[in-house]
Amino acid sequence: MSPAASPQRATAHLPSTDLLHLEHLLSAQERERLRGITDHLQTQVRYQSVGYWNREELARELLPGLADLSLGRLAESGGSRLFQNLVHVQVARADLSLSALLGIHNELIVGTLEAFGSEEQKQTWLPGLKELRQLGAFCLTEPEHGSDIAGGLATTATRDGDGWVLNGSKRWIGLGTVADLALVWARDTADGLVKCFAVDTALPGYSATKIEHKIGLRIMQNADVELTDLRLPADALLPGAADFAATNDLLKDSRAWVGWQAVGAQQALLDILRDYTLERVQFGRPIASFQLIQQVIAEVAGNLAASSGLMAQVTRVQDDGELEMMHAALAKSTATRLSRQSAAQARDALGGNGLLSDHGIAKIMADVEAIHTYEGSYHINSLIVARALTGISAFVS
Repeated sequence: MSPAASPQRATAHLPSTDLLHLEHLLSAQERERLRGITDHLQTQVRYQSVGYWNREELARELLPGLADLSLGRLAESGGSRLFQNLVHVQVARADLSLSALLGIHNELIVGTLEAFGSEEQKQTWLPGLKELRQLGAFCLTEPEHGSDIAGGLATTATRDGDGWVLNGSKRWIGLGTVADLALVWARDTADGLVKCFAVDTALPGYSATKIEHKIGLRIMQNADVELTDLRLPADALLPGAADFAATNDLLKDSRAWVGWQAVGAQQALLDILRDYTLERVQFGRPIASFQLIQQVIAEVAGNLAASSGLMAQVTRVQDDGELEMMHAALAKSTATRLSRQSAAQARDALGGNGLLSDHGIAKIMADVEAIHTYEGSYHINSLIVARALTGISAFVS
């Protein structure tokens, strides 16, 4: 019986994948909340997400349950940073696409409005966003500008009377086709500075086309966005985001958050690998009893432990207010690299069944490939680390 078709199990019966006991660092109240969130995700999201993933469809029906757990407003949870990060881990453990959706939502949509929006913008958008009744899109990357977006951003914003006119193209925009709000970064033609604008996607001049045939993060709807003579009132400009430097801290934190996604993915890999190899019988005994499979389980567990320890320390550095882009890039590139290794090993261990999304490994393997390139490619993140440590400026060949 495949995991997707298996009876849903209460998380109390799941062996722990918190190998370094990070949850022991939480308060008793936080641990109880995390258990409740984990139970919902494992019983109401993990198996249900497979069909949406296969159809490349946004899992809208799952969002109200996530909103009921306050996952649309994590910063208001009253929990520690570690608690919030371990929530992200459990979402990723259930489904990486929904993890991407909630991570971008909390870090880059709600986070941007909270940090840089006017009171009117906050009152207009935040209530619906925090309840996941409305969704947002963070419109930064462009067809010709990804990793070099800060210096190369080509979308323009031009003052016209009392308002603004936006023109340009954006690519790989999460939820671009379904969002109610788009936070659009554009270059002011008057002073050359990159600024952020709150755009109601129902306005004329905004159009989005879904990017089809992705091999990973298939539930997360990415889009090409076109802005054609899009007219905005003057108060569409986020007053605190009148310069691209304003977003540096948000992007830095979101890079680190991708490392926590990789921890959740590795927990899911270990869940499936352990269950499958104990249940799959060959030559009269479970394949988990063979040394070759035991080595795979041990290496997957080792990668998970290494990633968990790294991310826990990154969180401590964040709490101390000392997180730099190098730390975030190191965390992201290392944890996603280890998750790719584990996904490949786990898929091999399942043999032919490892090719089926129903068993979970193939789905996670494809999603891990996507988060490996998310928030800047692996090579760009490695470059950030190397430049920080050597002081040598270089380009990726």
